[in-house]
Amino acid sequence: MKIYPIILLLSFVLFSSFITKEKERQAVIHFEQNQDQIDRDSIVAYAKKYLGTPYVYAGNNPKKGFDCSGFVSYVFKNYGVTLPRSSGEYKNIGTKLNPEEFKVGDILVFYGYKDKTIIGHLGIICEANGMKSKFIHASSGKAQCVTITSLDTEHYTNRFYKCIDVLSK
Repeated sequence: MKIYPIILLLSFVLFSSFITKEKERQAVIHFEQNQDQIDRDSIVAYAKKYLGTPYVYAGNNPKKGFDCSGFVSYVFKNYGVTLPRSSGEYKNIGTKLNPEEFKVGDILVFYGYKDKTIIGHLGIICEANGMKSKFIHASSGKAQCVTITSLDTEHYTNRFYKCIDVLSK
């Protein structure tokens, strides 16, 4: 008869683990204000204030530097939109868009440059033109800073995973 408490405890642990993993998988986007009031052009203008800010691995501070996800989350946080801090967490969030639907303020999500199975880079569209859009991002490449790049460069076209809208419901 002592087996019932063990089964009950085991069931609780398994259920708790499932709930935690489900929350992690869904990676909720949190809005602190009405997203309809957020002006996409303002987001880009704000992001452009940080052009030239150094690339720093795991950075999310304009005084020290940004990595790609630190930059994206920092910019959107200014508008009350809380986004994941790690690029890998962008795999399962947002509304996926077709190229003709890309808008200023949408987020481009890229695979890693070495491993095409993981998410490795992010940027914010600053000029929307489908697969010829331009995006602002914290680059660990030649620029080593926040810069603007065209999506139609071979390096980024080959790594493109998706574009997501995190401002519309």
